[in-house]
Amino acid sequence: MDNSPLWTPDPRALPDLPISAFAGEAAQRAGKPLADYDALHAWSVADPGAFWDLLWDFCGVIGEKGERRMTVGGSMRETRFFPDARLNYAENLLGTPDGFGAGSGTAIVFRGEDKVERRLSGDDLTALVSRLQQAMRAQGIGVGDRVAAMLPNMPEAVAVMLAATALGATFSSCSPDFGERGVLDRFGQIDPKLFVACDGYLYNGKRIDVAEKLKGIVAQLPSAAKAVIVPYLDGHLGGAEQVAAGLPRGVSLNAYLEPFAPEPLHFERVPFDHPLYILFSSGTTGAPKCIVHGTGGTLLQHLKEHRLHCSLTAGDRLFYFTTCGWMMWNWLVSGLASGVTLLLYDGSPFHPSGNTLFDYADAEGMTFFGTSAKFIDALRKAGLRPRDTHDLASLRMMASTGSPLAAENFDFVYDAIKPDIHLASISGGTDIVSCFVLGVPTKPVFRGEIQGPGLGMAVDVYDEDGRPVTGEKGELVCTAPFAPMPVMFWNDPDGAKYSAAYFERFPGIWAHGDFAEWTAHGGMIIHGRSDATLNPGGVRIGTAEIYGQVEAMPEVLEALD
Repeated sequence: MDNSPLWTPDPRALPDLPISAFAGEAAQRAGKPLADYDALHAWSVADPGAFWDLLWDFCGVIGEKGERRMTVGGSMRETRFFPDARLNYAENLLGTPDGFGAGSGTAIVFRGEDKVERRLSGDDLTALVSRLQQAMRAQGIGVGDRVAAMLPNMPEAVAVMLAATALGATFSSCSPDFGERGVLDRFGQIDPKLFVACDGYLYNGKRIDVAEKLKGIVAQLPSAAKAVIVPYLDGHLGGAEQVAAGLPRGVSLNAYLEPFAPEPLHFERVPFDHPLYILFSSGTTGAPKCIVHGTGGTLLQHLKEHRLHCSLTAGDRLFYFTTCGWMMWNWLVSGLASGVTLLLYDGSPFHPSGNTLFDYADAEGMTFFGTSAKFIDALRKAGLRPRDTHDLASLRMMASTGSPLAAENFDFVYDAIKPDIHLASISGGTDIVSCFVLGVPTKPVFRGEIQGPGLGMAVDVYDEDGRPVTGEKGELVCTAPFAPMPVMFWNDPDGAKYSAAYFERFPGIWAHGDFAEWTAHGGMIIHGRSDATLNPGGVRIGTAEIYGQVEAMPEVLEALD
């Protein structure tokens, strides 16, 4: 088999990459040359306090860093980064001096499945956030309160999150296609003071009514003093006012905002580990676990991944196909902190055809195209070749996650989408609202492989006896503390659920639950979830391998375990 790289970075472009500038500054702080990515990564995990400190400075984080960079505890969980810091997540997304924060630049472009298009400048977004913030404050929402949203991937979802986190509140979201029980299993655990939802949504050409579902949800969320209904369907299926009128404590977004005109934003600076987001495990083995992510760790990790691993800079146009129920939405919206324009899309990516998102890419000069491995596989099986039908000249990078990207789909991207694109299969999860392994812009891309571990992430693969292994399958682990570790689980006062989730398999070592393998190139292959592997005759077989065999059959369109 040909083992040559599918893509190699242009050596002429390397000096201008953000990661190259960062590596230069890291070498100065380290007091020694860092000749390549592997050396930079080794320094980042050997001296994590210095690494995260440099990252704060390099990315221009707004806030007070404080004196201490890192305090080492008796375990990974007890180690703290920037324990004296004060910052605000929304301030860093809206206050960037070199991005759209100047006002007139485009902050968000939204496109719906029905071709409805909206554009918000920085001023437009800031004005909406201001009015939402004032309405929330008038309602008594402040530091530590929870705001929950069941919304499509639309501008109002971003604005509600920014308004809540600007006040020091904690934000949580899900998609409107969640069932009533699924919503309550999540939000019912966190007692939100405000619930925000849509009046309906679109999918695959159909308008979906949510009015009855909302009645059941709001009735069982007594902590929510108001249920704000955002207009999405332009009066179809009743509209926001009618849906709100049918709910206890219901109010339309227009009525909620009507008393307030835009005024300067207030940003409540909070500690580094202050709860920013609550995300949820899948809930396949009981009620979903409420995973609490801290303000500073989430911001720094996303800045690192966007700027250093994805080479995003002010003016780039960032797209990820996601809903508000997937952690990639949280990852996407942090792009505002790098001055990029967010390209949002809501609906089916195959309505009316598989070219929909590539039409969007061409129309908006998309720089970064993020999607799922399943979408790429579906394109291949549909016989589509966007390269032949679209220009895609602006597109520099494509990322895939959600499940392992099969080797044949690496081939497909380079053959049918774009031959000179940086394709990054990435893997992490809801647990860290980011990645353990992902793209590296200074390294080649090899078929079927994730390029390498993220900076600051001491990733390894252990066998069943807790020994590091290379070239064989084992458990994906992280052996040293990292800034975006979850702060806690909600309603887990003694931390027992948290410890059981990550530290029970190998005491003191984060075990992520993925079945993984280092490659000869220093890259990684994810073979699926380790708790879903089969072990016939002592040979562990991951779900990705099973999917690969089943979905290779032409008569199988989709597989589900």
